[in-house]
Amino acid sequence: MAKFKVVVTDFEYSTFEPEKEVFADLDVELVFEQCRTEDEVIEKCKNADALLNQYAPLGKKVIDSLDQCKVISRYGVGVNNVDLEAANEKGIIVSNVTDYCLDEVADHAMTMLLASARKIALLNEAVKRGKWDFKAADPIFRLRGTTLGLIGFGNIPQNLTKKAQAFGIKVVAYDPFVPQEVADSHQVELLDLNEVCNVSDYVSVHLPLNQHTEKIMSDEQFAAMKNTAFVINTARGPVIDEKALIKALEQNEIAGAALDVLEKEPVEKDNPLLKMDQVILSPHAAFYSVEAERELKRKAAENIADTLSGYFPKYIVGEA
Repeated sequence: MAKFKVVVTDFEYSTFEPEKEVFADLDVELVFEQCRTEDEVIEKCKNADALLNQYAPLGKKVIDSLDQCKVISRYGVGVNNVDLEAANEKGIIVSNVTDYCLDEVADHAMTMLLASARKIALLNEAVKRGKWDFKAADPIFRLRGTTLGLIGFGNIPQNLTKKAQAFGIKVVAYDPFVPQEVADSHQVELLDLNEVCNVSDYVSVHLPLNQHTEKIMSDEQFAAMKNTAFVINTARGPVIDEKALIKALEQNEIAGAALDVLEKEPVEKDNPLLKMDQVILSPHAAFYSVEAERELKRKAAENIADTLSGYFPKYIVGEA
């Protein structure tokens, strides 16, 4: 019988070689489940020493049932599906991987900005419908000299800043937790939320989802934006008030949106965003590359290996 039981609560992966390599020198039984509800997690994971978690809900009821668990390691950055307070009270370490897809998400956001600015998707559809006319995307404005507003200024938006500045775009940001010297080192002006919305031609959202950030972009912020501006979201869907966004698009308060994440995923078939030509959608794919996925899986497993070996993991989430 193995010394440790590690349960993968749910997954969309086709291989677990990175995890197996990490656990090779530990006496670990690696168990794979596909839990979709809290009750399923409770049933399948009650004797686990550690959990590798993708999307399965880990609320207080689940946490309270984990009598042997020492660590929960998430496949990702966000931990909004984990009750951190309950985990802290239970003495369970919660870890994530904060640096595995910095280029991927920044590249995706920059691609969405460029596609919005040049209206690539609209032109592509027009050509495929037999319309060979650049005016199908009128108006298109010059990119150089425009302003990108970042909502949040952590690792990913700092990465994005360099890419945007290479195109001659000015960058401003809203982040009350970032020191002025950090912004200055990136040649970025810090403004309040509505000021960023007001001066920007592109607003890109880069916030974790929590009680303070949910629907932080809503009616007031869209009203503050230029009617020629685009909003981009590669963070978490509920950070944007989707009803407010749809209304702003329908009333031409803003020019368009490029969204990798939505309030409900997969997207519902009756979501009005699906029928809007000025909206670009991708299926929560910004994080993905072959290299990023392998790095994520290895680092998530290392969080568990470190903990089970008596050390604190490199990536540890603070208290709620």
